[in-house]
Amino acid sequence: MIILSKELDELRKKIDIIDQDICKLLDQRAKIVKEIAIVKKEHNIPIIDQAREKNIYNKISKMKLENISQEAVKSIYKEIISANRALQQPKSIIAYLGPEGTFSEYATKKFFTRNDHEFYPCKTISSIFRQVQNNNAEYGVIPVENSMEGPVSQSLDLLIETPLKVCGEIIERITHNLIGQFNYNLNEIQYVISHPQPLGQCRSFIEDHLSQAKILEVKSTATAVKMLSEVPYSVAIGTSTAADLYNMQILYSGIEDNPNNYTRFLIIGNKSIDSDNPKKTSIIFSVKHEPGALVNVLKVFEEKKINLLKLESRPSRKNPWEYYFFTDFNGSETDAIVQNALNEIKKKTLFLKILGSYSYH
Repeated sequence: MIILSKELDELRKKIDIIDQDICKLLDQRAKIVKEIAIVKKEHNIPIIDQAREKNIYNKISKMKLENISQEAVKSIYKEIISANRALQQPKSIIAYLGPEGTFSEYATKKFFTRNDHEFYPCKTISSIFRQVQNNNAEYGVIPVENSMEGPVSQSLDLLIETPLKVCGEIIERITHNLIGQFNYNLNEIQYVISHPQPLGQCRSFIEDHLSQAKILEVKSTATAVKMLSEVPYSVAIGTSTAADLYNMQILYSGIEDNPNNYTRFLIIGNKSIDSDNPKKTSIIFSVKHEPGALVNVLKVFEEKKINLLKLESRPSRKNPWEYYFFTDFNGSETDAIVQNALNEIKKKTLFLKILGSYSYH
């Protein structure tokens, strides 16, 4: 046993030395990357060079490796290249529906996990679109649908009216927490504070345990949690993020009436997010106001054996009794079958906007 321990120690010492060498080489690589960034800036050359990155991956695929797969090395290099990109350019701004401590912020930070992003809370969904459209933010995160409340109409309308693309998706389970400044007994509570939506979604808990309390509706769950220090004997319904942000206590977790409560967020931008395997495509279209017009479009998906994931209608704000149709389906617009389908759909519609193909979390 002692001999085995010594043998392990010796092998681990070798790994420690190799790790030191790897870190030194990564640091040297980063120094050269910074020098490259200066040259690119002087000559007005774009920071991201996909041809160069592709060349690096091609070289990796030709390396003869005995103990590690080329795919594993490629995965490591993706992280290296991502980190080196961050060295060459300032942090990108990601706009989301604020304030801090909301589900939108949580979803945003879950999607954009690297440290080369700054997060900007917006007061309205339209403000998120403006920030991205005017290049003040690289991407925006918008709520588009809730499994309990249905679609977010403003998000859908702005997807029609702006040229922005859908670049990604994240679906988050909504868990409501009862939050207090102190560990109150529930029969002491005089006020329950929150946004109207979570108040409605936690109606049973409130009726069963807080029937004596008055309801105070505010503009966001984060605002509700922040108010706890100002309103005595009050509790808020909000996120664990907000509780941490304002140094409050979670008294009860999961107080929503229905646990199948999810919100779908879309990532919007002027350019796509690089993805090896886009799995979903979103489009918007309108058809003539005549019998069979919508069916003719849907038949294209059936004939091409493309799986429809969603079909949502939205009234046109230009002409009464005319509608836009939001459609999600499996596949990427780079797939030949999808391309053929979109070409056919274009002939059968008055308006067609391809929002984008993307991966989803």
